[in-house]
Amino acid sequence: MPYLDTVSHELSRRRWLARAAGGLGSLSLVGISPPLGARTVSAAQPAVGRGSLGGSFGKAKSVIVLFNTGGMPQHEAWDPKPDAPREVRGEFGTIATRTPGLFVGELMPKTAQLTDKIAVIRTMVTGDNSHSSSGYQMLTGVPHIPLSRENAKPGKPNDQPAIGAIVQALRAPKGGLPASISLPRRLANNGGQDPWPGTDGGILGHKVDPWLMECDPSEAGFRVPGGELRDGMTADRLTLRRGLLDALNLGGPAAEGTTNSIAPNPVAEFNFYKRQAVDMIAGGEAQRVFELERESDKMRDAYGRHQHGQSVLLARRLVEAGASYVQVHWASYDKSKPNNGGWDTHEKHSESLKDWLMPGMDQTYSALITDLEQRGLLDETLVCWVSEFGHTPKFNARGGRDHWGKVFSIALAGGGVRGGVVHGQSDDRAAEPLGDVVTPADYLATIYHCLGYEPETIVHDLQGRPLPISRGTPVRQVLA
Repeated sequence: MPYLDTVSHELSRRRWLARAAGGLGSLSLVGISPPLGARTVSAAQPAVGRGSLGGSFGKAKSVIVLFNTGGMPQHEAWDPKPDAPREVRGEFGTIATRTPGLFVGELMPKTAQLTDKIAVIRTMVTGDNSHSSSGYQMLTGVPHIPLSRENAKPGKPNDQPAIGAIVQALRAPKGGLPASISLPRRLANNGGQDPWPGTDGGILGHKVDPWLMECDPSEAGFRVPGGELRDGMTADRLTLRRGLLDALNLGGPAAEGTTNSIAPNPVAEFNFYKRQAVDMIAGGEAQRVFELERESDKMRDAYGRHQHGQSVLLARRLVEAGASYVQVHWASYDKSKPNNGGWDTHEKHSESLKDWLMPGMDQTYSALITDLEQRGLLDETLVCWVSEFGHTPKFNARGGRDHWGKVFSIALAGGGVRGGVVHGQSDDRAAEPLGDVVTPADYLATIYHCLGYEPETIVHDLQGRPLPISRGTPVRQVLA
């Protein structure tokens, strides 16, 4: 075909494609952030499980991570120090749990009754005292360069993939849902203006970025974020238009290239994600996942009628419907409260914990564990309660606790985890570990193990280079 004829043919084809794609403009897609401008990534190569850790390997079909942005207060939660001076222990006492010999902070009465299902790790260490760089380590298992760099930006040399991106590379979409989803807001500093590094696909490319859903599931009439059909569009018409696009090979194999391609193809990649979004929204089952009114009032009340509680309830519905990994970020942002209502309690630490933080977390976390167990899903769902770091052993002059990455606590429950255990011990101020240090790489290796992947499992970066999914070792002491 002569050059001018080729150009004319291509322009004509583009007009047809644009017109067909334009019909999808009746779908807003606002609030869903699929990655764009990505490159393709080669398929993962799972390693064979060693079978040396009992029945925990591959026990979890899915993972829910409750990421309490701002820092977990180890003294008032999982690692209280009742014999320490008041300026260390704080104003709250301790309560006994269902696990003999285990005491937790008195602000966790509901959770205290569930510790037979929970493994507590008291010696998590990042050695980093900044939100974004310590958070990078908790999400990727790799220390940030340099440590303690606040407002760190995404990009080289800190471009390791997030665990959610690894899961996206390892697992295929299921039930019309992406394998990995984050909600209800992005992890970022300064009111959402500075996204953390380690929250995307990094060197694996944006094609495996977790899907970010910025939403408030507690709102009346909540639906798929950005999934509203407009201008008289019906689900049947949307399906017909989606079929037309497929018939025109929009985003088909020829457009998307091979899995080993490293050349960016923005059009193909946009089509890939738009098709996934349309499938999720137009596919009835996936859309119904977001209809929280299908839950009983009693269940919604149990989780808490606030953004965080309903986000966690949505997370349960998402994994129940087929999502492999759902990460829920603490959503409170209230300028009328100290520390904007969050866990970064530089002032009025005790007041914040007592009045809203710990009661809300205790309610929602205990509701999730109980709900999963009653549905027969806890054995196949790993639940992780984590943060980017802990808080300082001593209060500051404003009655707050500051950032502390030298030692803090996390909790694991469900798929593959042995309940009623405590791993590691901190010193008498919860300031330093006394041994049995657990690094973020070990924590992530534990998650991968429960999902059925050894640390040596290989994915490939944009240049085709092999990358092991973890450089850590699963924490054997907490595994079933």
